[in-house]
Amino acid sequence: MTKPSLPDLLHAAVSAVGGTERPGQVAMAEAVAEAIDDNTHRLIQAGTGTGKSLGYLVPALAHGERVVVATATLALQRQLVERDLPRTVDALHPQLRRRPQFAMLKGRSNYLCLHRLHEGAPQDEEEGLFDQFEAAAPTSKLGQDLLRLRDWADETETGDRDDLTPGVSDKAWSQISVSSRECLGATKCAYGAECFAEAARERAKLADVVVTNHALLAIDAIEGAPVLPQHEVLIVDEAHELVSRVTGVATGELTPGQVNRAVKRAAKLVDEKTADSLQTASESFERVMELALPGRLEEVPEDLGYALAALRDAARNVISAMGATRDKSVHDEDAVRKQALAAVEGVHAVAERILLGSEYDVVWYERHDRFGATLRVAPLSVSGLLREKLFEDRSVVLTSATLKLGGDFNGVAASLGLSAEGVEAEDAPVWKGLDVGSPFDYPKQGILYVAKHLATPGREGTRGDMMDELAELIEAAGGRTLGLFSSMRGAKAAAEELRGRLDNPILLQGEETLGELIKAFAADPKTCLFGTLSLWQGVDVPGPSCQLVIMDRIPFPRPDDPLMSARQKSVEQHGGNGFMAVAATHAALLMAQGAGRLVRASGDRGVVAVLDPRLATARYGSFLRATLPDFWYTTDRNQARRSLAAIDAAAQADGK
Repeated sequence: MTKPSLPDLLHAAVSAVGGTERPGQVAMAEAVAEAIDDNTHRLIQAGTGTGKSLGYLVPALAHGERVVVATATLALQRQLVERDLPRTVDALHPQLRRRPQFAMLKGRSNYLCLHRLHEGAPQDEEEGLFDQFEAAAPTSKLGQDLLRLRDWADETETGDRDDLTPGVSDKAWSQISVSSRECLGATKCAYGAECFAEAARERAKLADVVVTNHALLAIDAIEGAPVLPQHEVLIVDEAHELVSRVTGVATGELTPGQVNRAVKRAAKLVDEKTADSLQTASESFERVMELALPGRLEEVPEDLGYALAALRDAARNVISAMGATRDKSVHDEDAVRKQALAAVEGVHAVAERILLGSEYDVVWYERHDRFGATLRVAPLSVSGLLREKLFEDRSVVLTSATLKLGGDFNGVAASLGLSAEGVEAEDAPVWKGLDVGSPFDYPKQGILYVAKHLATPGREGTRGDMMDELAELIEAAGGRTLGLFSSMRGAKAAAEELRGRLDNPILLQGEETLGELIKAFAADPKTCLFGTLSLWQGVDVPGPSCQLVIMDRIPFPRPDDPLMSARQKSVEQHGGNGFMAVAATHAALLMAQGAGRLVRASGDRGVVAVLDPRLATARYGSFLRATLPDFWYTTDRNQARRSLAAIDAAAQADGK
């Protein structure tokens, strides 16, 4: 039997999902197929509207070996598993003469734990949530959530938190879920045979395509114990997010509350002397943390060093003692022991890591008005880890609408541990980059307007001229505005000011769930939506409701961000340009994602307005502009207003 051709397979898949075949999608599919066949690596930039999901799914399904697809967002995971994969498999079945299987796999804490549900969470007494009062009188939101979870447990086939609609609070979910460290293990658990997490793993072992997330991919790489099934090909979608997700997984933290919970959980399982030493160490740590000031710790201060050493040693003694004692008076002892062990091991691991003082780690204090101080430790770079763990023994394809920063792939490649394109270096995997473009005509569909006449934004204080500009642009656009702010404080200040000036409804992130805000924004063209980081990447509103995207300033990391400033300093110490490699690259990525909110369909028209003159005047401005879609560029404020008014008039004439 002749092997079906890739163009025929792609055509069948595109027809099945009701899409339109695009040259960029064909080029992408061919590049993915070539990488899989040659066991090589690709970085592929595919602009919005390319149809990149099918661009990698079709060659992956045609390949026949197991493929893992890792995405950053829940929305894309669901789209792949609920829409794209079922339709694509159905479409390809007649030509492939087989029906590829697919499955979703997430971390264990995303699945309902039947042991927790039926036996109750082994919590501290004052935290007990499955108590008789809650069960008998579920008047609180928490009580109602727990009762709903019990009912849902009888209906769900997956136990996957994301299948529960509407969702429940993190606090409620924590009562019926466990981390991998807290899990008893299928062989020791009375509910092991029915376990949802184990069933998901079994489905993944049998699947041709396993859809997972960046965090689980990071855990699989970092922790050494394989979580994902063996696979020949790895496809990382939304790859611009990968470094930050891996950094998040590799970051440890200690808080007095966390240590205190570990003490309480361990106390009933070890002798009094061992428990007291951990309690004493916990109190010393709490006293140090009360005086902690936010910022990076280049060296661990003496008082913190003593407190961490005491914590580490006491935690190690508790771990040893816990393995040697059994107490049948403790209800559900195995589960209580496992949770206590997980909590104490977590404290021990972070305390020991900070005391080791690796030059590859960054340590800092954070302070929160409500939660107090947190001690954090994160890797200075994850590039070495990614180079070593990601690219060995498999073909890797990384794709996103934003991988070329400043006009090439090398910035993103460096963050992944790769050398520059076409440069062979020892231990660095060889890769190729491909930009398949976008089906949109950006110079005709959008304008990039930089408000060059405004004052350069300072770190503090309101920007009166910026507020005036913002109001005028929104009035010209007739609403229809997505406001992307570099801080929540900036978004709130703008919302408060403009609610008093304009008749347009202004929605503010945090005043309602993100999903509800986006729905309300899309439903009424006169409405504006203001917010911060998650809006820069998470809004997909094609059509006339989003015809003006405003960025209040270039989103450089804060100068006092300990991790970013440490990374910048490290680049400079090695002879590089730290500002360009870290701060400008961070800003370019966010700006490209933010500008990408404007044109989501072939009929979309609008303006991206950047209210920061540095994009036009600073030397790094050209690097940032080269990362943005190729919009028509102007610094003429009157031109921007006239264009917005014309776009608004055209939309109103169409009754939108």
